[in-house]
Amino acid sequence: MHPSRRRTSALPTRRTALSAAALVAALALAACGAADSSSSDTALPGSTATSAGVSGQVVVFAAASLQDAFEDLAEDFQKANPDVSVTFDFQGSQDLVAALSEGAAADVLATANNSTMNDAAAQSLVEDQTEFATNVLTLIVPAGNPAGVTGLDDGTLDGADLVICAPEVPCGEATQTLATQLDVTLTPVSEEQKVTDVRGKVESGEADAGIVYTTDATDAGNAVEVIALPDNDVVNHYPIALTRGATNPDAAQAFIDLALSDAGQAILAEYGFGAPAGK
Repeated sequence: MHPSRRRTSALPTRRTALSAAALVAALALAACGAADSSSSDTALPGSTATSAGVSGQVVVFAAASLQDAFEDLAEDFQKANPDVSVTFDFQGSQDLVAALSEGAAADVLATANNSTMNDAAAQSLVEDQTEFATNVLTLIVPAGNPAGVTGLDDGTLDGADLVICAPEVPCGEATQTLATQLDVTLTPVSEEQKVTDVRGKVESGEADAGIVYTTDATDAGNAVEVIALPDNDVVNHYPIALTRGATNPDAAQAFIDLALSDAGQAILAEYGFGAPAGK
């Protein structure tokens, strides 16, 4: 088992009410077609998971930004299907595709942008893909904002230690697009392979600021402060797909169906994700 994989059945429920950061995310994504909804721990409407009677292990490769939401999703999935265990590998999307291309075993792939999923499709690693969520970027600083950062385009980042995602990572690709769109030059002190590593450096105070998804700002809670970005239309689209090498395709498809269902969408919304484009 890959060291970053974990069984969700061994994890406590981490579902909480929307924080102020989540509200910011919901408002930011409203213009992109996001919809509000509330979650349920008892019913899984729209999912085949409750009727399929699936069993066995499902291995899900998922973008690091999905960790908290997908762990909650798996709790509901396993409640409805007691004979199923869900195992995750949360990494940068590009690393997940690389692992699949090198022969790693997985049943489901969920990435944080279309280009990495399209790369997997070009290598015949996945079946048909479906968008299940959207996400946007924000700027975060440690609690108390010791460096006095107030934005990207007003010079307050000069001399501040900024951390961003590497350009080959979905959040890094989005960050480059954002910088181009806002006509700002970013001079980070480091570029990370996972958005959660950017968040971690800001939470710990190792960095003065970081560009992350709004969902990461939500997860960080009071450990960070959110600095609103200027208006922009940079949105990351999250697709999910059954892998070509799936060893448990029925259970894997049931997990995908749950992510696309009203119940699954409600869980994702709690963590700040927006609805798929067009919904």
